[in-house]
Amino acid sequence: MSSQIEEYGNGQCVDSQAFELADVVAAGQPRVLRGLCRDWPLVQAAYQSHSAFAQALAALDSGAAVDVLHLPPEANGVVGYNAVGDGFNYQHFKVSLTDVLTRLAAFSRSQGVVPGVALQSALITECMPAFVANHRMPCLPAAVLPRLWVGNRVTTPAHFDVSHNIAVAVCGQRRFTLFPTGQVANLYIGPLDFAPTGAAITLARPDQPDFDRHPRLREALDNAVVAVLEPGDALYVPPLWWHQVESLDVLNGLINYWWMPPPPASGMDALLLARLALHSLPAPLRENWRALFEHYVFGDSDAVAHIPKQQRGVLGEQDSQGAATLRERIRSAL
Repeated sequence: MSSQIEEYGNGQCVDSQAFELADVVAAGQPRVLRGLCRDWPLVQAAYQSHSAFAQALAALDSGAAVDVLHLPPEANGVVGYNAVGDGFNYQHFKVSLTDVLTRLAAFSRSQGVVPGVALQSALITECMPAFVANHRMPCLPAAVLPRLWVGNRVTTPAHFDVSHNIAVAVCGQRRFTLFPTGQVANLYIGPLDFAPTGAAITLARPDQPDFDRHPRLREALDNAVVAVLEPGDALYVPPLWWHQVESLDVLNGLINYWWMPPPPASGMDALLLARLALHSLPAPLRENWRALFEHYVFGDSDAVAHIPKQQRGVLGEQDSQGAATLRERIRSAL
């Protein structure tokens, strides 16, 4: 059903000093970057043992509180909604990184199904600032800050980020299943504004498909691409690509980097506003608006080439002042 994510350089180890990220970003497709961070000290510790990795991570702990999800055993490690759907299936705590590692060590020695633990999106400059000195990402500006993810066997359902993303496995294996943005109708996405991960997630299970309940999921899986990352491997995930992430070991670590040139407005805000304004209109009128959006927003041709630049108004390129004025105009109209 699914295929493998293409590997940069035909799967050869990537030289982090010579690697040109711009070429990968310009292609707009996910790429596996094998061995990009193989020389990181944390990765070297992980190849010794889980214990060595945990000790190396704890040595970097600043003591700052981090966000941690605790899932009951019956959740089978899958982050999601509760049985009713009016809440989430985990408890949220703020503890130190060392506390998380202690809890994970205890669960790793337990028999049977254990609770899921997921430290999520901790800003490394706060929780382990010494990391940056010996763990470089030369292909990104220093202003792009790394984030830490640590846990046991936990699955984050398919969701998307609006930013570019490089995810680096530093301990354990991680399976990434990616879907093109256009598979949104086949992924049975939940609420946009009430989601357990902060971003809307699929309500289906691509890893355990129920085609009777979610028949269109078959089409999504036919278009999916998959990669399993080992410590030191990285994955580039383009903006808006759906991605499900499965941590496959009793101890897993990942570092990720999100970045995006600041847009004049949020694409998600535009989506929500467009739905509010247009979704309930009669079908013929929606089609008329679709034509205008295609022409002015999504079309490949220059929709305003025939208008002199000085006369293009809101259709022209906007400087910071012009963008602020336009945002205020939109705000005042709501």
